Amino acid sequence: MSEMKGSAGGKALASKLSPEQRSASARRAAEARWNSEPPKEIIAGSPDRPIRIGDQAIECYVLSDGTRVLTQGSLLTALGRSPRLAGNKDGDAELPPILQGKALRPFIPDEIISDAMPIPFKHPSGFKASGYRAELLPKLCNVYLSANDAKALPPNQVATARAAEVLVRGLSIVGITALVDEATGYQEQRAKDALATILEAYVAEELQPWVKTFDPQFYKQMCRLRGIPFDPSSVKKPQYFGNLTNNIVYRRIAPGVFEEIKAERERDAKKKRARMHQQLTQDVGHPKLREHIASVTTVMRLNEDWNSFIAMLDKVHPIIDPNMPPPLFEDDGIGL
Repeated sequence: MSEMKGSAGGKALASKLSPEQRSASARRAAEARWNSEPPKEIIAGSPDRPIRIGDQAIECYVLSDGTRVLTQGSLLTALGRSPRLAGNKDGDAELPPILQGKALRPFIPDEIISDAMPIPFKHPSGFKASGYRAELLPKLCNVYLSANDAKALPPNQVATARAAEVLVRGLSIVGITALVDEATGYQEQRAKDALATILEAYVAEELQPWVKTFDPQFYKQMCRLRGIPFDPSSVKKPQYFGNLTNNIVYRRIAPGVFEEIKAERERDAKKKRARMHQQLTQDVGHPKLREHIASVTTVMRLNEDWNSFIAMLDKVHPIIDPNMPPPLFEDDGIGL
């Protein structure tokens, strides 16, 4: 009976509170839970495998309940802010500390507040750490960008808005969730259908105009490692180079890309005559392909024979699809 009276009294009290007071009450309750709940365990992630966006490194982890988090310190540093949050400011008691600032308040949507509550987790160092849902980063950047567009930011926060713009551009290539999964290695544990968004970013619905994607140095180094002459004046390459390119390039770009392109070519007879790289999108697929080719070429330069090159490449750019069938024949690394 006393519990019912207490519940009714609590509801009556809540009904008399203003929206700001209810938000402050909810925040205090969340802080109490943060202080009382045991920190969640990490199932993927490492301090030496952060997300890299421009010159910023953001420490990220996947927790035992599947939540992707960014550490408080690295998130704030990426935005050009102090890695330590100050206490509640006057007039901002209803907002989580990471959102506080009078200039920001008009630009903060209600749905961002729940994402802005810190999540306790056990850091690999053994200490209890504060993290934020990965989805908060682009939302927080948009808050700063909106405030900056309205010329509402004080001079000391304009630099944060500039950092936010850089981060948003970096995040526009693929979603923050995919970035966290790639950095932590969690993509090896997630469901296959979670890769759909990545595939959509890489595989074009229609063939795009051909562009010169493979640098001559790529083939020059490949010929050197295979021990065969390289003719820079000829566009013809040994037929076997197609199989080699599939192995060292397309099977290592992004999850499922090679299989999706191959399946698309089977579905459409016209696309069978198209080169593999013509079926990658202009905005994401081609830039990523060129970056990968440049990296592979560098690895080739560092080795004296094909087998040592493959051994190093397996460490730098491992084959992404674990279900890839083994080669149909042994490759001794020499000739055709």
